[in-house]
Amino acid sequence: MQREEVKRIVESLLFVHPHPLSLDNIMKILGNEVGRKIIREVLGELIAEYREMGRSFHLMEVGEGYQFRTKAEYAPWIGRLRKVRPIKLSQPALESLAIIAYRQPIVRSEIERIRGVDSGWVVHSLLEKGLIRILGRKEAPGRPLIYGTTRRFLEVFGLRDISGLPTLQELESLKGEEA
Repeated sequence: MQREEVKRIVESLLFVHPHPLSLDNIMKILGNEVGRKIIREVLGELIAEYREMGRSFHLMEVGEGYQFRTKAEYAPWIGRLRKVRPIKLSQPALESLAIIAYRQPIVRSEIERIRGVDSGWVVHSLLEKGLIRILGRKEAPGRPLIYGTTRRFLEVFGLRDISGLPTLQELESLKGEEA
C-alpha cells in the first residue's frame, strides 16, 4: 500500500470516528499491511498539514488517541447549531477532580484530608460523569477504592495524556498574573 493511500485511509478513519482513535485501533483496522512507524509518521504529517491549512479545525492528539477538533474561536457558532450542554462542575467537584488528577492513584480519605470535608457525593458525581474511574482497591484496612482519571477526562480537557496538566509552577505564575 502506498504511503499517500495510507494517509488518506487514516484521515478518513479519524474523520468518521466520534471519539479519539488510538494508534493501536488504527493498526488493528489496517492489519499487517502497515507498520506502527509509518502510521505514526502519517499522523504527524496530517497534524502538520491541517495546522498549515489554517482551517477551522485541526487534528489533535488527545485522550491517548487522535481526533479532529474545531478551534475554540468557533465555539459560539457551533453552540448555536448543536444544543450540547457542556459538563458543569461545581467548585467542590473541580477541587476534587484536580486532586485526583494530580495525585492519582488516590483513595477518598486522601481527597477528604486535602479538602478538609466529606467528598463522597462529589466523587460519586465525577464517576457518573465518566471523568474518574475506580482503579482497584488499596491493600489497607477496609480495602478502600482507588480512583484515577479516565480517557473522557483527557478528552474533555483537551489533553493528550496526564502529563499535559499544568505544573504547580505554571499555576502559581497564572495566579500571579491575575493579581
